[in-house]
Amino acid sequence: MTAGCKPISDKLKGRDWLMTQDWNDEEIEIALETSSQLKEEFRGGIPHLHLPNKTIFLIFLDKSTRTRNSFEAGATQLGAHAHFIDAETSQISHGESPKDMGIILSSYGHAIAIRHDTVPGEGQTYMREVAKWADKPVINMQCDVDHPCQNLADLMTIREEFGKDIRDLKIAVSWAYAPSYVKPMSVPQGLMMLMTRFGMNVTLAHPPEYTLMPETMKIAEENAKKSGSKIEIVANMEDAFKDADIVYPKAWGIQSLFGKPEEAMKIAQKYKNWICDEEKMKLTKKSSIYMHCLPADRGNEVTDAVIDGPHSRIFPEAENRLHTCKALMALTMRD
Repeated sequence: MTAGCKPISDKLKGRDWLMTQDWNDEEIEIALETSSQLKEEFRGGIPHLHLPNKTIFLIFLDKSTRTRNSFEAGATQLGAHAHFIDAETSQISHGESPKDMGIILSSYGHAIAIRHDTVPGEGQTYMREVAKWADKPVINMQCDVDHPCQNLADLMTIREEFGKDIRDLKIAVSWAYAPSYVKPMSVPQGLMMLMTRFGMNVTLAHPPEYTLMPETMKIAEENAKKSGSKIEIVANMEDAFKDADIVYPKAWGIQSLFGKPEEAMKIAQKYKNWICDEEKMKLTKKSSIYMHCLPADRGNEVTDAVIDGPHSRIFPEAENRLHTCKALMALTMRD
């Protein structure tokens, strides 16, 4: 550990980070506190080399900007080194088993991180198989079921805005139209599961075809019951946005049509009016904030007036991806 930086918890050494649901509330709090500490030290120019000479392998089966760069930059700032692995240029594309890869890469370094989010039913299963055989931590950089790194940064951002006690705040998680490609379901699913744990009331809005995975909704409902929060499902953005403290409108795909992108995009075109604009933001509370995991499809998911306007918190949210990723690495990769 570098002189001048604060120590961090040893309680999560060696732990996998595959879904937020795998960590209890106390462990999530440790991750958030560590994220805030590392953010303060980063902004203050205080070196925090908690992982000198450590190596993490970053395996991507999908494209990335924020995730790749937050892990690569974060590893460097912690004194570690991140190896970027494009699955298409590795033996993964030739069918190398998750067992073999997990055993071998964990013998080469200190953690494995994986992004595998485009095929429902595959990503989370694949990661858990790697974790079964790896003897080092495995981190989910986004899968078909959850995006735990993004959602941890989302929770950090909300608490910076509203304070630590976020019980009874209303977050509107809404589908929005995007013509670019069929986007994963993991961000809205992760929001449903995590925000209900911390007492937030979640209103989910989507056209009838865009239901989320039943197993994630079941977890969200159980979490809401335990925390005393509420889940409401509505059929339009306006009802979701009414009196909301936070709005999080983004596109996601239809589970049964991820292998049929042309058919999926035809259905999406029926709902071009599902856009976050100034009129819809007027339905929210005056103090409300707009959030998005990015990249946002400007002019389709959201207007420039909203994403660049006073409600928007996309840039602090994106910055927090760095600090939360660093916290997850620093907590799990320690000796």
